[in-house]
Amino acid sequence: MTQPATSETDRDAGPAHAGAAPSGGFRAGAPARTATKLVEVVVPVYNEEHVLESCVRKLHAYLDETFPYDYRITVADNASIDGTWAVACALAAEIPQVRAVHLDLKGRGRALRQVWGDSAADVVAYMDVDLSTGLEAFLPLVAPLLSGHSDLAIGSRLHRGSAVVRGPKREFISRTYNVLLRATMAAKFSDAQCGFKAARTDVVQRLLAEVEDNAWFFDTELLLLAERSGLRIHEVPVDWVDDPDSRVDIVRTVLDDLKGMARVARRSLSGATRLPVPPRVRQARLAPGLGWQLASFAVVGTLSTLAYVLLYLGMRQLMPALLANALALAVTAVANTALNRRFTFGVTGSRDALKHQVEGGIAFLIGLGLSSGAIALLGVVQPQARHGAELATLVAANALATLVRFVLLRVWVFSPGRAARG
Repeated sequence: MTQPATSETDRDAGPAHAGAAPSGGFRAGAPARTATKLVEVVVPVYNEEHVLESCVRKLHAYLDETFPYDYRITVADNASIDGTWAVACALAAEIPQVRAVHLDLKGRGRALRQVWGDSAADVVAYMDVDLSTGLEAFLPLVAPLLSGHSDLAIGSRLHRGSAVVRGPKREFISRTYNVLLRATMAAKFSDAQCGFKAARTDVVQRLLAEVEDNAWFFDTELLLLAERSGLRIHEVPVDWVDDPDSRVDIVRTVLDDLKGMARVARRSLSGATRLPVPPRVRQARLAPGLGWQLASFAVVGTLSTLAYVLLYLGMRQLMPALLANALALAVTAVANTALNRRFTFGVTGSRDALKHQVEGGIAFLIGLGLSSGAIALLGVVQPQARHGAELATLVAANALATLVRFVLLRVWVFSPGRAARG
């Protein structure tokens, strides 16, 4: 449930929701503003009392000095338990272009859904409160939306024109996540989780009802739905510096994102996803049979590979590479067979479940042979190889084993003809 801001805090909401742009704060040297265009920038916050004021003042000063359109900054407080709400109210009372909205529940997606869904601006945007993304990219982000050239726009840290400063762990996670989206969801956008996005308000408000997530996966789900609707997504290279004070729970976020990917894939495969925006291009549909099975197998395989990587890295600290590889493969192979049995090939019930696991174990042995052979070969070619090189070799070998596994599962283990003969 959302609490409205006080009348003083929300004093700018009246004219904005009536369709009139708030004052741009004209002064000598300020850019001439367009009176017919309004951009609303949402800054979602949770327990950001210590940085909120300086960041909002920096953003306001930048927009006031350089931005040629009318704007509003909305601080969306996600149920903070420190003094964030008091700071937001004070800023809104002082600065005409700032307002504050309070939500009783946490969730970045929930905050964006609330503010974007109620906005009367021409374009809505959001950015992280730490302003990790360089503000000089903001006008290039929203300009194609205001001109009608694009429907959504995202800042991309993976664009070749971007300049990014962040640690190796975050770099690896970000790139892996976006590779998975392209491999399993056929996503064409390059960076799903950069906290620097914008959309035409009329477009995004029609998409919001179809987005289920209210947390970090909100961005990805919105972009996937937009892409499936044939909407135009514009990408802007950004300069980005990692915030050392970031309190994002990386492990939990990764797990939630993987669950979200599985849910979106399941909805797409079942045809449950409704597209509220008329597509500009004919939507490609998976034919029953091979197309369906390949997509489901890819999702299950992706989840299994991630589980394998985590298990291998954990056990590698305690045991030799060959043993860690064998145990990680064994655990994930059982889960992989069970998931493919249920979701990819539609086999339910306990009948032949043990037989299927045994037969799936043959594919596991093939994978074990390929990956163990790859590790042994790496040891000969590069005796002092680091764990990262070991892992890259194993992933490549397992990719080949995965192809063999799919063929075996489809034509042998879960073959409908074989089941009928039995």
